Amino acid sequence: MHHSSGTLRQQLQISSLEDKIASDNLVRFIEAFVEHISLETHGFTVQTIKSEGRPSFDTKLFLKIYLYGYLNGLRSSRKLEKECIHNIELQWLLEAICPNYHSISDFRKQNPAVIPRTARTGAKRKS
Repeated sequence: MHHSSGTLRQQLQISSLEDKIASDNLVRFIEAFVEHISLETHGFTVQTIKSEGRPSFDTKLFLKIYLYGYLNGLRSSRKLEKECIHNIELQWLLEAICPNYHSISDFRKQNPAVIPRTARTGAKRKS
């Protein structure tokens, strides 16, 4: 009798992030919700595009991170950064962009009252 064997780690696999996320996954709701709302109307501080230096992250990216964290009980910016790197759902949601914890934390500082209010709005729409 033999043990079950897995796939060799060196085995090349061809698949997309789209294939790994089910059609009823919560991240698909977050994506649709964030893309549908107007950030300015809700009171978010929207990042402007810089003409020099490294481009800034889209404000919607951070809202997606915080909504995911809110719905999954993750509050720490450092934990959210780690999830962006390791979590396949967040990789799909953020299109494999992984901002550092300081950028994530700055977004929370710039929008302290708006994030929880928007998260509650999204939770109401889902139910």
